[in-house]
Amino acid sequence: MRVLGIEGTAWCASAAVYDTETDSVFIESDAYEPDSGGIHPREAAEHMTEAIPEVVDVALGYAETQYGPDSIDAVAFSRGPGLGPCLRTVGTAARSLAGALDVPLVGVNHMVAHLEIGRHQSGFDNPVCLNASGANAHLLGFHDGRYKVLGETMDTGVGNAIDKFTRHVGWTHPGGPKVEEAAKDGEFVDLPYVVKGMDFSFAGIASAANDEYDQGTPVEDICFGLQEHVFAMLTEVSERALSLTGANELVLGGGVGQNDRLREMLETMCEARGADFYAPEPRFLRDNAGMIAVLGAKMAEAGDTLPIPDSAVDPNFRPDQVPVTWREGEASVARGLAAGETNDLRGAEALVEIIDGEYVRKQRVEKDYRHPELDRTLRRDRTVLEARLTSQARRAGVPTPLVHDVDVADAALTLQYVGDVDLAEGPTEARVRAVGEHLARIHDAGFVHGDPTTRNVRIAEGDGGESAEDVAATTYLIDFGLGYHTGHVEDHAMDLHVFEGSIAGTTTDPEPLISAFEAGYRSVGEEAVIERLRTIERRGRYQ
Repeated sequence: MRVLGIEGTAWCASAAVYDTETDSVFIESDAYEPDSGGIHPREAAEHMTEAIPEVVDVALGYAETQYGPDSIDAVAFSRGPGLGPCLRTVGTAARSLAGALDVPLVGVNHMVAHLEIGRHQSGFDNPVCLNASGANAHLLGFHDGRYKVLGETMDTGVGNAIDKFTRHVGWTHPGGPKVEEAAKDGEFVDLPYVVKGMDFSFAGIASAANDEYDQGTPVEDICFGLQEHVFAMLTEVSERALSLTGANELVLGGGVGQNDRLREMLETMCEARGADFYAPEPRFLRDNAGMIAVLGAKMAEAGDTLPIPDSAVDPNFRPDQVPVTWREGEASVARGLAAGETNDLRGAEALVEIIDGEYVRKQRVEKDYRHPELDRTLRRDRTVLEARLTSQARRAGVPTPLVHDVDVADAALTLQYVGDVDLAEGPTEARVRAVGEHLARIHDAGFVHGDPTTRNVRIAEGDGGESAEDVAATTYLIDFGLGYHTGHVEDHAMDLHVFEGSIAGTTTDPEPLISAFEAGYRSVGEEAVIERLRTIERRGRYQ
C-alpha cells in the first residue's frame, strides 16, 4: 500500500508518500515563518493555501516517478487538533485528491500520529508516549481501545511556554532552537517547578522567566534555567507514568523533542529505570506529513476510513477521542505485575527497603537527569513535606504510615510498613470511596496530597465482606511528597483530578469507580470542590 499524507495543523504545510512494502517515507514540507512574534493564524492560513498545492504536487510527482501512475492507494490528512482555517485548507485538498484518485480518505489525529510514528519506528510493543510540541504536552498510553491521557499540561503547551519568553525578549519564531543555543552559555537560575501527579503547569515558569529578564538577569542564564526546569518536569512526569502503568518503554514525539537536552534527560531517566527509550529522527518530530501517512496506512488497512460527508475537520480533536482500530485486541500499557514481580521496592522517586516486615526505609535517590541544585532542593523539600504531611493526615483521621525517622541530609524516611498491595492492583468501589473520604479530610485540614494515584494508596487484605469502616481503616494514603498547605478549592480539585486520571488510564470500566470516589468525597467534603473539578476537566487541551 502507498499512502499520500497531508499535514497542515498550524505552521507547516507538508505532504508525504509512504510505501508500506519498503517502509520508506518521502516528505516535502514548507514551513511558515512569521516576520515577528509567534504564529499569526490569518498569515498561517494564507501560507497553507499557497503551500499545500505545491508540496502535494511534489509528493505526487515523486510517487509517479518512483512507482508509476495510479500508485496512491489512500489519502490521509491531519483532521485535528490545530488552527481551524489551516485544517480546513488541508481537509479540502485531501477530499479533492481522494475523489480525483478514487481512493479512500483517512482522517488522522495529529497528536496520535506523533505517538504512532515513534512506536512504529522503535518496534516497541506498548510504550508510554511523551508528546512535547508547541501547543501541547501530553502523556499518552494505550488502554481499553484508546490512547488515554495519563497526564497533560493544565494551561499552555511546552513550546508555547518557551515561545512566550522568546517573544518577550524580541526573538522570532520558533523560539525553542534559540533558547537551546543560548542555554549553552548559561548558568542555573531558580524558576517555578509545578508537577501535580502526572499533570503539570507551565504558565508560572513562563511569567517568572519574563520577570527575570526584566530584572536584568542574563538571558543565557534564564534560557539555561528554563530548559532545566521545563524538561525536568516533563521527564519526572514521564517516570511517574512508567511507574503507574508498569510500562518499560517510552517514546518521545513532538517538535520540542528535537531539543538535545530534553532527549538527554529522558534517556538518562530511562537508563536508570532499566526502561527503553526512543526518539524519532528530527524530520519525524517536527510537524510533518510522514507521520500522517504512516498512521493513515495503518488505519486504512484496518478499514478505518471516512466518507466525504463525515470528514469535517476538528480543531479540538483530543487524542483520547480516537478509537484505536489498528490495535484491536492488543494489551494495555497498564500491564500490572507479572508472577513473582513486586512494585514495593521502586517508585518514580524513591527506592524502598523493607526492614523485618515492619518498617520501610524510603530514600529519594539522586536524579542524574536533573540539575544538581534543582535535584537537591526537590529531594530535600519533598522529604520534609512527606514527613510532616503524613503525620498531619494521620491526626486528621486518615490512615497513613507512622513516621519513625527523618534523615533530611540523605533525603530518607523510616516509616511503618502498611498494607499488602497497591490499590492499582485491584481497585474496588469500596476502596476508592474510602480514598475520596480520606482526601476530603486532609483538604479540610488545610493541605493536599499532590499525587494521589492508585500507586500511592496501600490496601490491607480482607476486602470481601468488610464493613465500610473496616475498608476505610485499611486503605492507607502514602507518599505525600508533592503535597503542600493550601485551602484553595482549585488545589483540592486538582487532587481529585489526579486520582481520577490514574483510574481512567489503568482500569477497564472506570466510571463506577470514579462515581464511588466522588460519592466518598461528597460524604465528607465540599461540593464546591467537585464543581471545580468539572471546570478543570474542561481545561485540558482541546476540551
